[in-house]
Amino acid sequence: MASSDESRFAIHAACREGKTVVVESLLNANPKLAHRRDDDNRLPIHWAVSYSHMPIVKLLVQTKNFDVDEQDGSGWTPLMMAASLKDSDELVDLLISRGADVNIKNNNGTTALHFTASKSNLDIARKLVENKASARVKDRRGQLPLHRAAAVGSVPLIKLLLEAKSPVNATDIDGMSALHHAIAEGHGDAAVELLKAGAEPDKKNTDGATALELAPDAKVKQFVIHNAELEGIELA
Repeated sequence: MASSDESRFAIHAACREGKTVVVESLLNANPKLAHRRDDDNRLPIHWAVSYSHMPIVKLLVQTKNFDVDEQDGSGWTPLMMAASLKDSDELVDLLISRGADVNIKNNNGTTALHFTASKSNLDIARKLVENKASARVKDRRGQLPLHRAAAVGSVPLIKLLLEAKSPVNATDIDGMSALHHAIAEGHGDAAVELLKAGAEPDKKNTDGATALELAPDAKVKQFVIHNAELEGIELA
């Protein structure tokens, strides 16, 4: 016999497990289940999106009084969840077509574009920017999506975010610029791209270190210096 919690949150479980027929049956019996929150303060849509169950997402977005921007207990919207997944173009397209706000922040001040940048998901980032996602929003750590793109070393994403008017020299709460993050993580190509865009090599973080001083080894440091010089940028 199912526990009261199991029966109360049966639709959430079905959304996690991809049981489209079960979800459809439950909604037919009680359409209000689409708006029921579980102990994580999540709606069925949050689980369906986070597990990439597109047929279930399509069912849920058609329910009465559906709000595409509902946030869970951590402030995550379905779009943020979709933007954090691989191969989620169809999900993102559907949510945006239903009016998803691309600039909503979660409890950490993070937007969908931040999550996409962290995952090096260029196609989704491009969709978000095309739908007016701002590249100038800082999270609670003071980081822009550009900081995250630099930290994972994605040159195409860095180019996209700079084209979207992201400040190149903005610093986070540790005084780290995107250039600091790129070099600290050993991403020489990303560092050179930032330098070409006007990143300041002499900017210091809160510990008084320049980006080059954070290079993990001499090889990365020399790569950046050499390739910057080829671009006419003197670092040494």
